[in-house]
Amino acid sequence: MKQYKRYLITTALPYANGPVHIGHLAGVYIPADIYTRYLRAKGVDVVWVCGSDEHGVPITIKARKENTTPQAIVDKYHAIIKKSFEDFGISFDIYSRTTSKVHYQTASDFFLKLYKKGVFVEKTTQQYYDEEVGQFLADRYITGTCPHCGNENAYGDQCEKCGTSLNATDLINPKSTISGSKPVLRDTKHWFLPLDKFQPDLEHWILDEHKEWKSNVYGQCKSWLDQGLQPRAVSRDLNWGIPVPLENAEGKVLYVWFDAPIGYISATKEFTPDWEKYWKDSDTRLIHFIGKDNIVFHCIIFPAMLKADGSYILPDNVPANEFLNLEGDKISTSRNWAVWLHEYLEEFPGKQDVLRYVLTANMPETKDNDFTWKDFQTRNNSELVAILGNFVNRAMVLTHKYFEGKVPELREMTDFDKEVLNEIPRIKSAVEQNLETFKFREALKEAMNLARLGNKYLADTEPWKVYKENPDRVSTILNIAMQITANLGVIADPFLPFTAEKIRQMLNFDGKEWSLGGKSDLLSANHVLGKVSLLFDKIEDDAIDVQLQKLQSTKAANEASVSKAVPQKPSINYDQFSEMDIRVGTILEAERVPKTQKLLKLKVDTGIDVRTLVSGIAEYFSPEDAIGKQVAILVNLEPRKIRGIESHGMILMAENSDGHLQFVVPADKVDNGSTIK
Repeated sequence: MKQYKRYLITTALPYANGPVHIGHLAGVYIPADIYTRYLRAKGVDVVWVCGSDEHGVPITIKARKENTTPQAIVDKYHAIIKKSFEDFGISFDIYSRTTSKVHYQTASDFFLKLYKKGVFVEKTTQQYYDEEVGQFLADRYITGTCPHCGNENAYGDQCEKCGTSLNATDLINPKSTISGSKPVLRDTKHWFLPLDKFQPDLEHWILDEHKEWKSNVYGQCKSWLDQGLQPRAVSRDLNWGIPVPLENAEGKVLYVWFDAPIGYISATKEFTPDWEKYWKDSDTRLIHFIGKDNIVFHCIIFPAMLKADGSYILPDNVPANEFLNLEGDKISTSRNWAVWLHEYLEEFPGKQDVLRYVLTANMPETKDNDFTWKDFQTRNNSELVAILGNFVNRAMVLTHKYFEGKVPELREMTDFDKEVLNEIPRIKSAVEQNLETFKFREALKEAMNLARLGNKYLADTEPWKVYKENPDRVSTILNIAMQITANLGVIADPFLPFTAEKIRQMLNFDGKEWSLGGKSDLLSANHVLGKVSLLFDKIEDDAIDVQLQKLQSTKAANEASVSKAVPQKPSINYDQFSEMDIRVGTILEAERVPKTQKLLKLKVDTGIDVRTLVSGIAEYFSPEDAIGKQVAILVNLEPRKIRGIESHGMILMAENSDGHLQFVVPADKVDNGSTIK
């Protein structure tokens, strides 16, 4: 294997429309943190960059739902994510964001270089356009009926009921989620990265030169390449993002998949003026840590972008993990089915390493894995407390008791003592070998074997029984126990940094260089130890029950939102129904009713007249949103005075399970006065 002068580590940019959850940690950030800490301990020149991904349609959708701006959304979640990472001990060299000035400039320059080289293909395609709001619609702003399963609420890019990927033009009866109107197809020009032209180079680079990649990564890449790569748009019609830096490109931004990976480059620029040696020197090893949903972007699309530029190195490895489930169900941010990092840190203060340990032990390295709160409790109590914590505590307490808190001398050793000491460098070597091949679960298991070794050694030698008859023997036993403890302070550090630091403080030992690991003379005789404190404490059932109840409440709320329906009202006969005159009308004017929060005064063209209505929809629609809407009106309802205004009729609304109101509108525009039967 080639020897590199330096390493550049990147981790997928978390999307700034919500907090970080345990799936993100197990899939991306904990393995990267372990690996980077290990490299730093070896004295390697390494830079680890990350940041918030802050552009794209989901940000605009969330902003619209919360009646705020996209910038406010990303500011809020960038702060939450950044603080959560810091509190958890994720040790980025820099955590940046894609709304920074440096990133805007870097992404624009990258696009322009490829544009001037003639890399892009300009294409005019047809895209749905909302005539009422005057804008092109991203796929997620279009819903309709799925042609495969009949789901009437499929999105323009995917049906979430059957999981089929879609194009917006595949939908039956498409409509805009912004205005509710039927969109029309219009011509729009975009720039495409011709991935098909890079296919031969990518096939050779991946399939021939990187057979050592993880099977899940290699297999997914091969599948994409076997299907044949197609040109992919690098721009889109949107008002949130980095503007396409060309004349006559108003209203067009860089597509987020093109913009986001350039964030690795811009973050490195922010971190160091020597950024080019990390991105353009062949003596740098570039490694991307990502989840499986990002494999194609980091193994095919971003490398194609880098190849198109021509001055950048390509990733040497992309050790992507699979997904982590929660209590047997897929983690879902939209369903709130997750363990959020910022909440965990509040509810389990000081237990960062417990979560690090459990997520590493359950890391979904080659297949999806599951996190359960009972397993979390068991691993804490049976492994961290009973094995690691127990050994360190016993070794420290016995040394304080028998040798006044000083490391005793290593006197005459038995063959058994020598066997135990020989295990220390073997374990260190096994940890190292697994880390080098991105097998973090096995590496952690080997590191814990050091604590198991110490526990067994004390149990077999029983120094508390031997001391009165043979204090010299106990001197040797506890010297060896202290050497094992000091090695834990070194070897456990990449996995459990808070715990390893506590161990070193208790030992009055500040060495954590990787080269110290495996040695049996880290602490000299008469070295004065510090105070003893417990590394871990038991997690009781009630703490776990709180978490399980929290999830149960979430599950119940989700089920209610799906199945909850207002009970049917008493039956009416046909004659009673036929007496209701429901027609389609158009809202001509709208204004808030003074001193009220819920009421709008509306002027509506019903097709038979123009009349005034008062409607309690102001919490969900501004006057500007309401004007121009076609609505369903019960026109023969007796007039009634509301806040001094005589209201002639009632607008029909659909109420979601969360209480949110939507207009009941015809699928296509019809004449005012059309009856609803």
